Amino acid sequence: MLQGTGSDVGKSVLVAGLCRLFANEGLRVRPFKPQNMSNNAAVAAIPGADPAEDEWGEIGRAQWLQALACRTPPTVHMNPVLLKPQSETGSQIVVQGRVAGAARGRDYQRLKPALLARVLESFAIVSAEADLVIVEGAGSPAEINLRAGDIANMGFAVAADVPVVLVGDIDRGGVIASLVGTHAILPAEDRAAIAGFLVNKFRGDVSLFDEGLAAVTRFTGWPAFGVVPWLAGASRLPAEDSVALERMARQPAGAAAGDLLVAVPRLERIANFDDLDPLLHHPGVAVAFVAPGERLPERAGLVLIPGSKSTIADLAAFRRNGWDADLAAHHARGGRTLGLCGGYQMLGRRIRDPEGIEGEETEAEGLGLLDVETVMAREKTVRPVAARSPAGLPIEAYEIHMGTTDGPDRTRPLALVEGRPEGATSADGRVAGTYLHGLFAADRWRTQFLADLGVADAGSRYGAGVEAALDAIAADLARALDTRALLRIARGR
Repeated sequence: MLQGTGSDVGKSVLVAGLCRLFANEGLRVRPFKPQNMSNNAAVAAIPGADPAEDEWGEIGRAQWLQALACRTPPTVHMNPVLLKPQSETGSQIVVQGRVAGAARGRDYQRLKPALLARVLESFAIVSAEADLVIVEGAGSPAEINLRAGDIANMGFAVAADVPVVLVGDIDRGGVIASLVGTHAILPAEDRAAIAGFLVNKFRGDVSLFDEGLAAVTRFTGWPAFGVVPWLAGASRLPAEDSVALERMARQPAGAAAGDLLVAVPRLERIANFDDLDPLLHHPGVAVAFVAPGERLPERAGLVLIPGSKSTIADLAAFRRNGWDADLAAHHARGGRTLGLCGGYQMLGRRIRDPEGIEGEETEAEGLGLLDVETVMAREKTVRPVAARSPAGLPIEAYEIHMGTTDGPDRTRPLALVEGRPEGATSADGRVAGTYLHGLFAADRWRTQFLADLGVADAGSRYGAGVEAALDAIAADLARALDTRALLRIARGR
């Protein structure tokens, strides 16, 4: 199990890279994360359920990527507890792929002990089909105020008897203090579960940190498994959660004057923003994530409204930021607009939530650029989708949403799913919306969509780029880490 001295130390990428490394060696490898908090979700199989009945579940997108690294289909047991934040204090709780309710932070703390049994059940299921399971922690075990009832870090590791490797991030500074400090404050049982440590995100000559490794070992008694350099391939992988958005510049560095500028308003409850990842790596395209309080750039050729975990609340914030006026001006200039999932719902005439699923506001006027209306429903649509564009281009995608959308613009669908219309397009063809997540990963469809916006075909192949990045990261880790020692620890000797 990889645990970190803090959030965003690179655990997700390290797990993905190690999954690919050991899978390349012929081992049956599986990822596991007991508890994840993210609004970036993916569709996964529920073992024993009937896919023909559209019985699918959801897990964190990072575990989907790690399953890809293992070259195995994802299942809900790889991430048995997923928390999807809906407000500053509350989250939707997904257990073994299915929505189990919602809770505020303090209430959730009381639920965690009961969830440990479900976590251990999932871990046993994943372990039964694997030679090696690589587990990812969440946050840090140093958050000892959350230790009682913990299921994400040491609470799981001790209960499941899984050895832990502690990851420190040297890029943020203070890595020696963070590793030694974690050792100092952990209770003896938790400290004994840690088999060693590694240092991540090192820039420059790794040998310069030899004395640093020795100092950590001297203070803690833990052996070092290595120092991981800054992994160039990590930039080709989808980001796990909204922490990554804080590092994304409004105007991407290196954007050429002739690039298509895609403006993405950074919604407060943005969901599945990894939908945009294929655009971030497409030649001739620059993606600008627009922070609250900033204006949508006038030179944007496309405004893309992403998914949201709280559509009505994010629509109200959209208006508070003045983005509705910016979008109207963009449309008047002849610009194109696309809404994904919650963004699709916002573009319609009206959103109704008669059961108060999202909160106290039960109705909101939409942005009015699509002639459709949305009604929220308690039943959640979760399924993979094999779609085709009206021109016949294949789109492998997935749906995760609550609510149904209908209206006259649905007669001009964005795609066809089993011959049925999906999404909507305005009469002038400049505004469209869809529930399909992941459609930009469909190379032929993306290429045609961007060609209509003046971007030349550069032969970009997104999926191949992700696969190459995983292999490159695996090779870097093989050089940087004592992987034989890691395997010995996993085998208990």
